[in-house]
Amino acid sequence: MSCDDVEFVVSCVQVYNSNNLIKMNVVAAVRLYITRMTEESGPGMKILLMDKHTTGIVSMVFGQSEILRKEVYLFERIDSGSAYEPMRHLKCIVFIRPTKENLSFLERELRNPQYGAYYIYFSNIIAKADIKTLAEADDQEVVREVQEFYADYLAVSPHLFSLGITACSQGVSWNSASLQRTVEGVTAVLLSLKKCPFIRYQSSSRMAKRLAEKIREVLSKEASLFEFRQSEVPPVLLILDRRDDPVTPLLNQWTYQAMVHELLTINNNRVDLSGVPGISKELKEVVLSAEQDEFYSANLYLNFGEIGQTIKALMEDSQKKAKSHKKVESIADMKNFVEAYPQFKKMSGTVTKHVTVVGELSSLVSRHNLLEVSELEQELACQNEHSQQLQRIRRLIDSGGVRDFDAARLVMLYALRYEKHANNDINGLVVELRKRRVPDELIEAVLNMKHYGGANARQSDIFGAQDAVVKITKRIFKDLKGVENVYTQHVPLLKETLEDLVKGKLKESSFPYLGKGQINKRPQDIIVFIVGGATYEESLTVYQLNKNLGVRIVLGGTTIHNSRSFLEEVKAATR
Repeated sequence: MSCDDVEFVVSCVQVYNSNNLIKMNVVAAVRLYITRMTEESGPGMKILLMDKHTTGIVSMVFGQSEILRKEVYLFERIDSGSAYEPMRHLKCIVFIRPTKENLSFLERELRNPQYGAYYIYFSNIIAKADIKTLAEADDQEVVREVQEFYADYLAVSPHLFSLGITACSQGVSWNSASLQRTVEGVTAVLLSLKKCPFIRYQSSSRMAKRLAEKIREVLSKEASLFEFRQSEVPPVLLILDRRDDPVTPLLNQWTYQAMVHELLTINNNRVDLSGVPGISKELKEVVLSAEQDEFYSANLYLNFGEIGQTIKALMEDSQKKAKSHKKVESIADMKNFVEAYPQFKKMSGTVTKHVTVVGELSSLVSRHNLLEVSELEQELACQNEHSQQLQRIRRLIDSGGVRDFDAARLVMLYALRYEKHANNDINGLVVELRKRRVPDELIEAVLNMKHYGGANARQSDIFGAQDAVVKITKRIFKDLKGVENVYTQHVPLLKETLEDLVKGKLKESSFPYLGKGQINKRPQDIIVFIVGGATYEESLTVYQLNKNLGVRIVLGGTTIHNSRSFLEEVKAATR
């Protein structure tokens, strides 16, 4: 690519999309981009050159074996330096974020190319001046393509995305680097879904308003990119603040996906099991991806007891198939076995993986008395019974079977609910935590939680809404040893907010539009983004609303929290 070609290249920067296929599905959007990258370079062996961010973006939606079938045989990081001799017979697909650091690495690569041809795809908007710099570096004219493909976010599930940003705030304001990254991530989602939305934000949140303003600036500055054919009712981008609902990320979870994240942590679809006693080498890290694991896809929203029953059925099915393959007596038997072997091996691996994960979850529930802890958590979140709950918290703090972390978490929930109660004993509970020798950072977390998400920081009445819920519903978990009854009556504040938005009842005073105009009809396409992180419980809520209300909602957050990562968020915000 010579300097004379710059104007041509700039005009070629484009977005690939297919509105009919995507339909508010972020996984489909990212997969389409990556598929297009591998197709545009034509047949032949290819290498995929990525950065630390785009590596995660690709791995979330494609397994290695699947991308190998697209003739991509090598994977390299642009910041690592090539580990290979120059291979001019290979085509290089470059997929990177357009950061200064990455552009510097790419410029160096083009001045001394290792591969025969380069097809360059930036995950977000790139300045024309940067393209000119790259053109000047391409002395050997190896660049064949330069495009913008807006896959600049982690597509967790069709309706859920994350930006992988932790500790995004300084006090009640943005960390400047986090703000810039969030603006880029959210605008990439809008571009990949072909949406130019009306923007609404939580009025009590300085961070939500600031993000809304910055996104609006991009929509104005890059107006030509957002010239999509709009539906009759414009889409809505709703920006919320985690501070308005600090309860949801503090609770233990009892659906499969959320429970795994709470107790074991899911990091870019990977779960670290290396701490499990006697774990085999191949199971020290397992992948839980709805795109690559049919069992996980079908069961991620089931509760713990239902998962136990499903795992049992899966094992029985696997054992039956194993017995049917024991006798291989004829050529026909051999042929049938060979044809079925890849599927059989895959099923066997799936069974082993999920039995291991569920077994460890069951062990942790039993070891840390999480059933009793969770029951009290749910009551603190949903019922106003001060004296009774205070006594139970004291008893559990004194209990040797409860972790320090869980004891402190119960005090946090108590402090959030009863902060304004005339007879609250928050200080007394903190003293009892100190007597128990709970680590100072957890004591601090109790105090920080009041500043972060206490009554003065919240716009909504999260406890009033929960108290209105009908009597406690007990969901009985059967057929899984050690599991009895668990309360699951808590409903995230997000459910009420989105229902009001869909029904046209969301107060404009609390959630104003940014700029002129408003929508008077029921919105069909909603992107909701939570500053400070979303949760898998809220993802389940969105999944259910999409099914029940006939709308298309996509949920995103700076990160996907479990209770531990949430406390780190709170710590950074109140430092």
